[in-house]
Amino acid sequence: MNKIVDWSERLLIFGLAAFFLSSMAHNFKAHPYVLLLAISECLPVLLVLIRRPGSVTREVYPFLLALIGTAAPLLVRPMQNHPDFVPIAVIAAIMTAGVFINISAKVALWRSFGLAPANRGVRAGGPYRFIRHPMYLGYFVTQAGFLLANPSIANLAIYPLAWTAQLLRIREEEKFLLEDGAYRELAQRVRFRLIPGVY
Repeated sequence: MNKIVDWSERLLIFGLAAFFLSSMAHNFKAHPYVLLLAISECLPVLLVLIRRPGSVTREVYPFLLALIGTAAPLLVRPMQNHPDFVPIAVIAAIMTAGVFINISAKVALWRSFGLAPANRGVRAGGPYRFIRHPMYLGYFVTQAGFLLANPSIANLAIYPLAWTAQLLRIREEEKFLLEDGAYRELAQRVRFRLIPGVY
């Protein structure tokens, strides 16, 4: 069963990333910051392909949350005419910060990355010393930057759905990981899930 879930996740994320890149590629030259979004959203493909086996949840609900949280952001599109109430330099700075957080979290996870809640070994280095889910923080920051530059009706509908799914996903991951004594110890040491001092 674990192998079926494992390969289903790999095929799904590869297909979604390929669709996203083919849809966004023509925007890289006109809107270079879109490349930052592409890096943030497509790095998981590499990590899923090289990840190590582990204990994976068998529940459907957490898997659906992971699917929505991962797939929905791949449906956003840049606007042809950007509103200019936020300078592009500010957008690029926000998105660069988000990508930095995201990549540092993924490097710390490396071969322990997955979509559905799984335990492939507890990681406590890098940004995991400060919050328990820095990868999601990186997603939120990068996506918020993109949304500021592209506040279309479609994007304004997609991102709140994705963010809600990601917050629920964090809760499900916590429930699964707290069964591990090493993660319980991490949770006592690193108090906040997403934003230091807030949540």
